[in-house]
Amino acid sequence: MSDLKFSVAGVSTSATQFVGKSRQFKLVIDEPEALNGTDEGANPVEYILAGFAGCVNVVGHLVAKELGFKIDKLNIEVSGDINPDKFLGISNNERAGFKNIELKLVPETTASIETLVKWLEIVEARCPVRDNLSNNTPVKISVQKEYNLK
Repeated sequence: MSDLKFSVAGVSTSATQFVGKSRQFKLVIDEPEALNGTDEGANPVEYILAGFAGCVNVVGHLVAKELGFKIDKLNIEVSGDINPDKFLGISNNERAGFKNIELKLVPETTASIETLVKWLEIVEARCPVRDNLSNNTPVKISVQKEYNLK
């Protein structure tokens, strides 16, 4: 299969809010009021956590089917710790991103614990979002200036 390309495009609607579109979906990213936002959507790091949970959900069900068992329900909890000092320009002593991320899966299934251990190993290895969070991915950021020619 050839590469798939995913993208989001949008506009900053305030100093804390970005409204984007991916395919036919509108994404509102905002900060909570405690970080000077209007709290009209999840913030960027919450979207990362949600993306991780969503990816594990998809891969988890796919792998369960391949291993021959059914997941009746999959509860997923994901959290991460961030020190906001670098983000806020207070200090450069810590990195800006997550210090750690923890994801807990609680599947409702008749599969044995041995099967679930094997399942988890495969899910971890095949989840694209986990791969991006665990490994360096080349990222290129550019800026363009718009000019009004009259």
